[in-house]
Amino acid sequence: MTEPLLRRLHARGERLTVAALPWVAPIYRCMPQVTEVVELPFQHGRLQWRERRALARQLAGRYQSAYICPNSIKSALLPLLAGIPRRVGYLGEARVGLLTHRLKNPPRGQRPPMVAFYSALSGEPRTAGDRPRLQVNAATLAADLARLGLQAGGYSVMAPGSEYGPAKRWPTRHFAGLARQLAGPVLLLGSAKEAELCEALAAEVHASSPGKCRNLAGKTPLALALSIISAAKLIASNDSGLMHVAAALGVRQVAIFGSSSPHHTPPLNPLAAVLWLKDDPSYQPALDCAPCFERSCPLGHTRCLADLEPARVLARLAEPAQPPEA
Repeated sequence: MTEPLLRRLHARGERLTVAALPWVAPIYRCMPQVTEVVELPFQHGRLQWRERRALARQLAGRYQSAYICPNSIKSALLPLLAGIPRRVGYLGEARVGLLTHRLKNPPRGQRPPMVAFYSALSGEPRTAGDRPRLQVNAATLAADLARLGLQAGGYSVMAPGSEYGPAKRWPTRHFAGLARQLAGPVLLLGSAKEAELCEALAAEVHASSPGKCRNLAGKTPLALALSIISAAKLIASNDSGLMHVAAALGVRQVAIFGSSSPHHTPPLNPLAAVLWLKDDPSYQPALDCAPCFERSCPLGHTRCLADLEPARVLARLAEPAQPPEA
């Protein structure tokens, strides 16, 4: 969701280096406007002062500006220690002295969609069509598909997990019901933490459709997952990181929302079908509890997901999709 910001900066002549944690670095390597990706040797939740100072010495004198997307104080330390003269970011976590150009951080309930939130760091107004875009290298894609024995457009993808919690996960039985009715093989993607969930899904489908699902959860680094998704004819997922990856790759997708809101973090893709019972006036009783943004359903029923049947998803997929913009 930071890609439109980087595209703006590149369009006005800025040469871009992105500092990113290793798990997200492959995303930035699929952005043609990014010249260099520096992988950060930091661990989540730790200050690691010595490591930050060492990396800052390597980066010193190389950059004129830093656009700091995360709101944490740790993310603002490296640009300061590297002596980057212009440091742009949102106020938060006592960062006043760390930033030279400060944007007011809107209250959590009043924040714009995240693409607009990040794009504002450029100092320019948001424009129409500001949606994330990724591009997988053609040679890399061909090699990845050949290694897996796949043909572009010959399979669908499902990403049934969401590390945030079960209140964002469509039930496994519904994913299984959808998989049985999709033409062709279905590949299951996710992290190692979601491998067991995906294995259960594959087993449920196998009972009636042997060999239908291929579980790749925990077996594909992110760079390979990008290739798999980019060549799929369809991806079905919860509100997750892979949902946004599919949107940025312009793949036909169905995005299923439960405890979160598509008004805040939608898949910005004209080929996306978004399903959220909160927005369905025919669904009764109305979901006054949504969006709760909780990891687990506070009321214990998770109606927002359990009552969304695979037939609804198939009906949406049967509707003609708008072609992506050029």
